[in-house]
Amino acid sequence: MSENSEQPVDPWAPPNPDRVELGKPATPPVHDQNTVISMPGADVPPPPAAPGGAYGYPTPAPVPPATPSYGYPPASPYPSYGAGYAQPGWQQSPSNGMGTTAMVLGIIAVVGFCMYGLGIILGVLALIFGIIGMKKANRGEATNRGMALAGVILGSVGILVSAVFLAFMIWVIVESPESLDDSEDPFATSLSLDAGSR
Repeated sequence: MSENSEQPVDPWAPPNPDRVELGKPATPPVHDQNTVISMPGADVPPPPAAPGGAYGYPTPAPVPPATPSYGYPPASPYPSYGAGYAQPGWQQSPSNGMGTTAMVLGIIAVVGFCMYGLGIILGVLALIFGIIGMKKANRGEATNRGMALAGVILGSVGILVSAVFLAFMIWVIVESPESLDDSEDPFATSLSLDAGSR
């Protein structure tokens, strides 16, 4: 076997200074224009200082001496909270709860018409909330007049469909008394063994 003259390279060893230049390259100037300080013969004066102020801030206005006010609080040189610090007009957020509730109850009343009268109750509630929501929208207190109108319409449809379904179920029960007759055995098809008939 012949030996290799190169030794295995350690990946964690520092780089060889003969092969890698470790010095920083010379950086070119950022721009070629002269600044005020670099111009020959330019004397830059220091920034002006505020009279009597520290760090460039002016001194505060003098507070007038307190005069007797005869039962009133002394006057302040600063504006009160109500004057000068007023926020711009904030508008009250719309109260859209009635219209949204009306629409949700109307949807449940229409979908749940077969819940034996619950659709009628939910439809009436949807109708009431929808009318209140439409009145709020007309006054400008709410912005969802369409949802309130949908609640009124769906509530009315839910009342109508639930009432028709409930009337149909009552009619079916009244017109078919033979289905509820107790003389007929509902387990007539089941097998029963009598122990004494052997």
